[in-house]
This record gives sequence, structure tokens and C-alpha cells, in this order.
Amino acid sequence: MTDPVFLRACRGEDVDHVPVWFMRQAGRSLPEYRALRGEGSILDAIGDPAVAAEVTMQPVRRYGVDAAILFSDIVVPYHAIGFGVDVVPGRGPVIAQPFKSDADLERLRDLTELDVAHVTQTVDLVVKELEGTNTPLIGFAGAPFTVASYLVEGAPTRDFGIIKSLMHADPVLFDHLLDRLVAITVSFLRFQVARGARALQLFDSWAGSLTRDEYERFALRATQRVLDGIRDLNVPTILFGVGTGEILDLMARAGSTVMGIDWHVDLNVGRQRVGDRPVQGNLDPARCLSGEKLGVEAAREVLAKAGTQSGHIFNLGHGVLPQTDPAVLEAIVRVVHEEGRAGVV
Repeated sequence: MTDPVFLRACRGEDVDHVPVWFMRQAGRSLPEYRALRGEGSILDAIGDPAVAAEVTMQPVRRYGVDAAILFSDIVVPYHAIGFGVDVVPGRGPVIAQPFKSDADLERLRDLTELDVAHVTQTVDLVVKELEGTNTPLIGFAGAPFTVASYLVEGAPTRDFGIIKSLMHADPVLFDHLLDRLVAITVSFLRFQVARGARALQLFDSWAGSLTRDEYERFALRATQRVLDGIRDLNVPTILFGVGTGEILDLMARAGSTVMGIDWHVDLNVGRQRVGDRPVQGNLDPARCLSGEKLGVEAAREVLAKAGTQSGHIFNLGHGVLPQTDPAVLEAIVRVVHEEGRAGVV
């Protein structure tokens, strides 16, 4: 069996169709997901390998996407080591005692595989179900800066005032925090690949809140160190952030195989900014909310911007919105497979 089309596109090779998957494809927009999960914290569902594996597989079966993405969350490792993390419905990650001082570094101990046994067991179940298919599993983690923003702010934020104050007031402490996050992130990603994940995505969701100087000083090097720490695994890596159009060239220096591009930047422009490496993206998730016809039109716009150059993985420019009609995503997958021409032989 030849390598899956998704992996070949990640390497910039010619493919027989443009591959497609969706960030947050496993989750709240699917009625089968809501029926399975019911109420309760997402961490409870992630903590049950049978449930998490089923949720991971649901969009693969429904949409016919070219990759599965593990059902998990970027705060899972920090919940596992007892940092005091919860994910509050409708709000997101909340930290009982946010990171403030050197003393808090001790709360960020090394991650062991036993800590995340529920995650590796989920990977085992998904990999087994995907045997004999051309659908690989993508593992993922949060990039150090984005994780730090939650740990320091204590909850999702719009202004990033607390973390930016720490960065600039005590850069040495912030560097020590990033050191701990790099080590935990590398371990978490390596555990996933060891069990069968065949690609990895690093979510630096909030890197777009930084100026160019701030990104270069407070985020880039830590991201480079994560990617360097998994380079020997020889799996494609994807780096993605929201609102990062003005720092895409800097993010590309981190060394990922593929650059994820959000919807604020057209793909033809994004390719230029990241040095013509493979790209992933970048349909605005909101364009999927007005029915199949308009969703398909929007997908065709993205395909036109992507052009015929190889190395395009179709995706959204951020995650699937909860109110999205799954039928729209089904239609988009069909159109991308039938009409996408990037690198198609």
C-alpha cells in the first residue's frame, strides 16, 4: 500500500486528489458526538479511551476525510500532572492556581507515559481501527507560548495582559516556564507517535497576539526546540496559529514540515510568506454556516487561491464551529476531492 495521500501532500509530493481534514472535525457539530458524550467535562470523555477513540473515528466515517485527528485537548498533559486544569463548557481551560512565580515551576514536573496512559490507549484503539485504510492519525499538542497563555492567565483571554506583563517584567522566569513546557510537549508528542500517530500538529493558537519582536523573543525558540525534539521521529509536522499572517515568515523558521494558515491570508500569499513549503488551510469556518451551496462556493475560492502547486492540504482556517451542519462539510469534502488540483497527477 502506498503512503496515504495526506502524508504525501505534507511532503509536497504529487497526489491523486487534494487531501482534506478539518480542525475540530471530531466534536460538537456532530449529533453522534453529542449523543455519545452527553453532559460533563470534555476531560471526562478524553479520559475514557473507548469514548475518545469513537469520537476520533466519527468524522472519518461520516465525511470521508483523509486524516483522523486525535480527540484530545492541549491542556491534557497539564491536567495529567496535576497542575489544576479543568475545561469549563462554554468557556475553555481554567486554571485553579495560575502560574505566577518560580515556586510554580515545581508544579510542572516531567510527563511520564503513565500520566497519559488514557491518551496512548486511545491512540492504540484508533490505529487498530484504521488498519488497512489510507487514513493516518494525526497527534497533536499545544505550542509552548499558547499553553503558557492559559497557565499564566488562568483562563481564556482577549488582551493577554497578564502573560505579556510576565514576559516583559520577568523574562528569565518566563524562559524557565517555557523550558518546562518544551520538555512536557516533546514527551507528549513522542508518546503519541510511539503508539502509531503518523503526523503531528502543533497548535500555537494565540501566537497572533504577539508582535513580531515578541514572537521572535518569547515564542519562536521554544517552538523550534519542540520541533527539534521530535525531528528524529520522521513524521510530518504542522504548525498552526490564528491571526498569524504578519508573523508567518517567522513561524516558518521554527522548522515544521507544513505551515497551517488561517483565513485572514489568501493561500497564494501565505505560500510566499512561508517559503513555498506545503501549506494547510484555509476556509473561514463561518463560511460553512449558510448552507451547502455557499459553503461549496467558499471552498472553491480556497482551491482557486491554492492553485496547482503541490503541497496543499485543504482545511479550515480554524476549528469547525459547533453550529455547523455536517452536510455542509460532507459536500465540501466531495468538492475538494473532485475539483482540487494542487499537485494532482
